[in-house]
Amino acid sequence: MAENMKTVALLGSTGSIGTQALKVVRKLNKSGDMKLCIGALAAHHNVELLEQQAREFRPKAAAVYDKKAAADLRLRLRDTQVKVLEGIEGLCEAAAYEGVDVTLNSVVGMVGLRPTLAAINAGKTLALANKETLVAGGALVMEAAKRKGVDILPVDSEHSAIFQCLQGNNKGELRRILLTASGGPFFGRTRGELENVTPRQALAHPNWSMGAKVTIDSATMMNKGLEVMEARWLFDVPPDKIQVVVHRESIVHSMVEYADRSVIAQLGVPDMCLPIQYALTYPSRLPSPAGELDLFKIRSLSFYPPDMEAFPCLDIAIQAINRGGLAPAAVNGANEEAVGAFLLGRLGFMQIPELCARAMERQPDRPAESVGAVLEADRAAREFVKSTLSR
Repeated sequence: MAENMKTVALLGSTGSIGTQALKVVRKLNKSGDMKLCIGALAAHHNVELLEQQAREFRPKAAAVYDKKAAADLRLRLRDTQVKVLEGIEGLCEAAAYEGVDVTLNSVVGMVGLRPTLAAINAGKTLALANKETLVAGGALVMEAAKRKGVDILPVDSEHSAIFQCLQGNNKGELRRILLTASGGPFFGRTRGELENVTPRQALAHPNWSMGAKVTIDSATMMNKGLEVMEARWLFDVPPDKIQVVVHRESIVHSMVEYADRSVIAQLGVPDMCLPIQYALTYPSRLPSPAGELDLFKIRSLSFYPPDMEAFPCLDIAIQAINRGGLAPAAVNGANEEAVGAFLLGRLGFMQIPELCARAMERQPDRPAESVGAVLEADRAAREFVKSTLSR
């Protein structure tokens, strides 16, 4: 590919990361710093926005996970040359689309695993914002990437920060990763005070604008537990070398400590455009839509240990990655189902970690040796949550 031109497949284009990624694309194309062409788009069901994106960016293909929505999009785009794909097969085809250089996977949930593997097997550079890909299928994904010689570039702000802090250094000299967490909207509250919080309260994140599921995960701190799992696979480090640090200002996005006790940090305003752009333009650094960091306005930065008693999801996730095998897939599947039920008002906030822990306990010790095994563990955990709620 030309150094100043790349073709991108964007999965999850109508979500929070996807829309911000297109903002980055517009900015870079307008400035002329780099030409980013959109080769394929994919979404779950938001046909109206996907149609607008397809007409603006003119991809060769647009995929919709929901088949009825795909039929609607096909009618809407019948006057264009855009090929409309559908279902999980459509997402996989979009991820591996011919002519694409970089696949940005920002879909939410386990549905992202197969498209991730499809992109890797097609030799695409993978910009990864789908946590579940590595949480549930980390061993499979990293082995496939190694086999195909594919780069996985993290899009999460924390993992992007770690990736940046590792540049130009000897990874063998790494002592520990300091993974920052905002603490979410309920920082400082006791476990008892969290019993009756509402979805509306949990969705009020103090620093970041994210989708509903990720925002609830931030409120329970499951998000940080999932990120510990991601970091374990992305950077090939044992979980005991990853320390979670609550940093309320969300200015330090993560840090790396080396053997000589030097700590290198990546700082910036809390704006996802920065890590998204770094993944799309790597190794180049170009002007971005992200705002300038004014340290005189920040004045102070604070750091705290996480409260595992009030936020047990973090501890449950760490237990799962230490146990290994299919335990992470079970925790992830149970969490997705429980968060969905919480958003619908069907269970309480503190029942989310309870159900995740029970789902993990029910999962037999088996290796995550195939996509089928991972998906079965995910399905069993979801069914457990559903059956518990129906009693």
